Amino acid sequence: MIDLPIFFAGSDPLSHVLDHSTWLTSFTGITKHVMMLMIASGLCLWIFPKVAKGMAGGKTGGRFGMFFEALLLLVRDEMVRPFLGKDGDRFLPVIWTFFFVILFCNLLGMIPGSATATGNISVTVALAAVACVFYHFHGIKENGFVHYLQALLLVGPKPLWPLMIPIEMFGHIVRPCALAVRLFANMVGGHVLLAVIMSFTVITDFDSIFKDGSITLVSAVAALALNFLELMVAGIQAVVFTFLTTVFLSLSVHPEH
Repeated sequence: MIDLPIFFAGSDPLSHVLDHSTWLTSFTGITKHVMMLMIASGLCLWIFPKVAKGMAGGKTGGRFGMFFEALLLLVRDEMVRPFLGKDGDRFLPVIWTFFFVILFCNLLGMIPGSATATGNISVTVALAAVACVFYHFHGIKENGFVHYLQALLLVGPKPLWPLMIPIEMFGHIVRPCALAVRLFANMVGGHVLLAVIMSFTVITDFDSIFKDGSITLVSAVAALALNFLELMVAGIQAVVFTFLTTVFLSLSVHPEH
């Protein structure tokens, strides 16, 4: 009888989303998730100087440049300017960086044999922490520490301040936690579901092809459909993280609103 291990026969479906060592780990500590995060960052450093150079020269840069220019303008015109106005364009480099790093990490995780860096809670917590420091820093810079703190905590009528202060403090702790957990949970959930569905396509020998062929076919079709859904989720989660960061930034810079 000939073995035909098509997928991870008998293995834990969670192995698809857990971090793993690479050949670099032994002497650099770089795991697969760290490597994918570095690749996503490298793609940003490679792509956007080319796009910026083309835009500065008045060239479209072909379909490649036009595609990324459309995404850049989408973030600027549909997220940043509606909440921060044209004055908010000074925050665009950071907002764009959040969007594209997360998008590339999500999409790279769809490649067989790779890993989703944003499926690691350490990565999403780090991104959320940077976003939190970013919008609080600019809130203090724009309004002054005392005025910003007052606008942040002293909400509602004065008699309610003893109640509102702990509620508002809790709310500002929850915001970055929500950013981190939402991104992490959505990326892990989809990949775990995909791994579980694909586990039904395991064929261990020729006999099982005829016994379990219908299950294998249904699982393969479902996995293909789920892959398209995951592509959409990859883009949506990048948009959601960036959008919420922009909203929190606008509330910090303009707390009176």
